[in-house]
Amino acid sequence: MSKILVLYYSSYGHIETMAGAMAEGARSTGAQVDVKRVPETVPVETAKAAYYKLEQPASVAQIEELAHYDAIIIVGPTRFGRISSQLASFLDQAGGLWHSGALNGKIGGAFTSSASQHGGQEGTLFQIIANMLHFGMTIVGLPYSYQGQLTLEEIAGGSPYGATTIAGGKGERQPSKIDLDGARHQGELIARTANKLFD
Repeated sequence: MSKILVLYYSSYGHIETMAGAMAEGARSTGAQVDVKRVPETVPVETAKAAYYKLEQPASVAQIEELAHYDAIIIVGPTRFGRISSQLASFLDQAGGLWHSGALNGKIGGAFTSSASQHGGQEGTLFQIIANMLHFGMTIVGLPYSYQGQLTLEEIAGGSPYGATTIAGGKGERQPSKIDLDGARHQGELIARTANKLFD
């Protein structure tokens, strides 16, 4: 079975929760799944003052590790309609992997969160996907085979470009069942695709 990395950055834990659901979906196919995070770049005192969730069980990834996976799911929050500086800083270190073609042909997927329903989720997903396309990766999104993203009954994340969640302006909203099920569905699709190509 394929080897999959869920690589995330999470300031307050919303993305961390979604990353866990994405990993669950991928593991349901029999794939080997690792969940790792990118390094925090905000000074510790500043992060503490902003109530960042600094204690997270996932180990910190090293850029060279990306080459050892068949599929990489890159996850980060929306920051003013773009990817966070922490995630951007990590991906900016991948020049050697790009130059060597180490990620060519691998499977990729993205998901994100934002404070509001129209807080730039799709723009952030496009930025993550653009990085993966430059690396030579094949993208798997969240198609409408996941019908939960079409609900009008409640606030829900979801996009054909990747799973999403809405955290609220103060981080008061946790990922809903619809959001988490979307992440599981996308994780399963990514793993099934990788399993077919790399088994």
